[in-house]
Amino acid sequence: MKPSLLILLFTTIILSSCSTKKLTVNTPAAPARQKVLSENTLINRYSGLDYINRYKAIAISEMNKSGIPASITLAQGLLESGNGNSTLAREANNHFGIKCTPEWRGKTVLRDDDKIDDCFRVYSNAEESFRDHSEFLKRKRYASLFELDKNDYQGWAYGLKQAGYATNPKYPELLISLVQRYNLDQYDRRENEKEKIIREDKVLAQIVNNIPQETKENARPAVAMKIYEVKKGDTLYSISRRFSLTIEEIRILNNLQKEDIQLGQLLLVSK
Repeated sequence: MKPSLLILLFTTIILSSCSTKKLTVNTPAAPARQKVLSENTLINRYSGLDYINRYKAIAISEMNKSGIPASITLAQGLLESGNGNSTLAREANNHFGIKCTPEWRGKTVLRDDDKIDDCFRVYSNAEESFRDHSEFLKRKRYASLFELDKNDYQGWAYGLKQAGYATNPKYPELLISLVQRYNLDQYDRRENEKEKIIREDKVLAQIVNNIPQETKENARPAVAMKIYEVKKGDTLYSISRRFSLTIEEIRILNNLQKEDIQLGQLLLVSK
C-alpha cells in the first residue's frame, strides 16, 4: 500500500474516533436538565407543614417585636396564601393578600379581586411580607389588639374580625381551627407584666405616629381572601369554573389530596 493511502486511512480512523467520543459526552445532558426542572416544579407546591417549618422563625421574631402571636401570623399566612402556593405568594411574595394603600411606595401588581385590576403590594422576599404584615396592623383600628397577651391567639382571631381585617364572618373560626390543627400555639410565648408594658408602650407609640396616615381609602379591609362554602351539587369542576381557577389550583390552595369535597366545607378560592 502506498504511503499516501496509509496516511489517509489513519487520518480517517482518528477523525471518526473523535466524533464518536464527542457525541457520547453530550447525549445525557438533556434528560438531566429535564429532571431538575421537574424537581423544582414539585418543590414549589408546599404543604401546611412545609409552610410552617419555613416561616415559623420569622413569625416568632415578629411576635417578639410587636406582640402579634406567632400562631396567628402563621395561621393567616396559611389561609391567605394557600400554604404559600397562591399566585400572589409565588409571584409577588405577598403572603397576606395585602392590597396597595395610599402610603405604599413599593412595587405593585394588578390582579382581579373585588374589582378588575385591584392593586397588590409586591415584596422582594417572603420575610419582607411578614414584616410588612406586622407594620400593616399598627393602625388605630387594631390598637386594642396589642394590649392582649401575645399568646392570646383566640382574642386576636376574634379581634381581627371585629376590627374589620377580613369580611368573611367565619374568619376567626378559620384561624383558630388552623392553630389547633397544626398546634401553632406552641410557638407563642408568654411575657411577664414588665415585658408586656414595655412592648405595649413601644407599639402603641408607633400606632399614634401612624394615625395621620389613616384615610377613608385604607380604613376599608385591604386584604384579599375569597372563601367559598361548598353547596349541594358542587363539584371541584363547577367551583373552578365559577372562580376561573383550575381544579389543580383549588387542590393546591386547599391542600386537598383528592377531589372529594363535603357539604359546608370552606375552600380558599383566591389566587
